[in-house]
Amino acid sequence: MEADASVDMFSKVLENQLLQTTKLVEEHLDSEIQKLDQMDDDELERLKEKRLEALRKAQQQKQEWLSKGHGEYREIPSERDFFQEVKESKKVVCHFYRDSTFRCKILDRHLMILSKKHLETKFLKLNVEKAPFLCERLRIKVIPTLALVKDGKTQDYVVGFTDLGNTDDFTTETLEWRLGCSDILNYSGNLMEPPFQSQKKFGTNFTKLEKKTIRGKKYDSDSDDD
Repeated sequence: MEADASVDMFSKVLENQLLQTTKLVEEHLDSEIQKLDQMDDDELERLKEKRLEALRKAQQQKQEWLSKGHGEYREIPSERDFFQEVKESKKVVCHFYRDSTFRCKILDRHLMILSKKHLETKFLKLNVEKAPFLCERLRIKVIPTLALVKDGKTQDYVVGFTDLGNTDDFTTETLEWRLGCSDILNYSGNLMEPPFQSQKKFGTNFTKLEKKTIRGKKYDSDSDDD
């Protein structure tokens, strides 16, 4: 009997919450409809033009990114190309890899997915054996390393898989979150927490990590070297 009463009470609470949410949504829609009703033809035309202009600008920006090599994950042949590529784009992720390193192939798969999702960021890869000067200049010692370049300057690094839960089985969303922490792509989730799926998978080793700050934002990172 007590169990039934508890279930009944919980159902009523849930029902009330749903009703309240529905009411708020309806009030918001009513308010927007009322605003539209109160607009004259000139105001509606200006609103339409404003939205069309925003769409045109978004399309122009997309075409500009695509013309500069965004929207794909590609290899550049030399370190000289690296400097040209980062000069052209505001946000760049460059994967410094080696053919013989298995973890580089894991990163390739995730970066391929993200390059198609985040057109605002350019995704590149560069063989470290073809870029000795650049690796020394950027102090790249662990492979794989992602160099995160913004406005032509290297702002941050993802070294090995330490920041990704120290596992080969991290998700694409986990890498997306980590890159979002450095503001190198537009991340729509909560930057203060790793993705829930990854937290459950990696357990307490990933959820209770040392706090570090990147450009004013905190993220969780293992303190051990990869």
